[in-house]
Amino acid sequence: MSTDIRLAFAHPEARAEATASTDPRDRIALRDYLVEAEIGAFQTERGQTQRLLFNVVVEVAPPAGPLEDDVDRILSYDRITESIADELAAERLNLLETLAERIAERILAAPRAMRAFVRVEKLDRGPGALGVEIVRSRAAVPLRRSDDDGSDQALHPLVVYLDNAAIAAPDLPQRLDALEAHKAPLVLCVGPPAGREGARQEHLPAAVQRRIDLLSIEENAWRLAARDPRCLVVASRTEIDWAMRQGQPIVWAPSKLVLDSPDGPLARAGDGPALALWLAEVLAARAVMVPEGTRLSAGSRVSIETFPATN
Repeated sequence: MSTDIRLAFAHPEARAEATASTDPRDRIALRDYLVEAEIGAFQTERGQTQRLLFNVVVEVAPPAGPLEDDVDRILSYDRITESIADELAAERLNLLETLAERIAERILAAPRAMRAFVRVEKLDRGPGALGVEIVRSRAAVPLRRSDDDGSDQALHPLVVYLDNAAIAAPDLPQRLDALEAHKAPLVLCVGPPAGREGARQEHLPAAVQRRIDLLSIEENAWRLAARDPRCLVVASRTEIDWAMRQGQPIVWAPSKLVLDSPDGPLARAGDGPALALWLAEVLAARAVMVPEGTRLSAGSRVSIETFPATN
């Protein structure tokens, strides 16, 4: 059985462990929690309860100081069971997907909760269990800017992934003009240079290969910046925040932020679109834009938009 299939049917705790960063968080888990509730879109499901089985894993940020055996300093298991009970009591729902989303949202409102895996199964709809499983991350807090008139504005940038064809396109300046017309801070992301997508050196340690992948993307970032004087290559969160407040279009050099972040996408260090989506989530972007046909992971909080691929 392949790893993907094994993880698909394993407990969410196995999926959380498999997708953890190199600096993994603490995890708490709720296994095989059985509840009876009325739910379902079909007429046969109305007016009667059915058994629902919940399995939930929550990744939490490490405590800032000693726990001192104090329950108030942890994320309690009660947070999970109460989130389930509160959402079931709030209103009758048709979809397990809606229920799972709302439970995850409640859990992630806790200060230390960072990522939630929620699996919900119906046990009475057939000979097997029918269910859904979702993973959701804590919503990022947007950068804010104080304007001259004293008003305070949340900045939700537009993150755009440009492939190599778009970088080399003769009409790149006109494309940037169109992107700036969105009136949002513009963050441009790229992948490895042409011919080096997915390239791997044999027998290199994983950490070394990640560095090579990230440096390759940074080489392409400078190549893009050289094509238009508006583009400023930036690496740190401080530089990104400053540029967004100034309305300066930027090209992201990913090494520093990816390597410094506890949940940086190290396993996708050579995947330009995946890095762009991660950055969009970190920056609470209004949307991430990618060429048509680009594959991205499902379940992001950030809206994904597409534009025609460059021929």
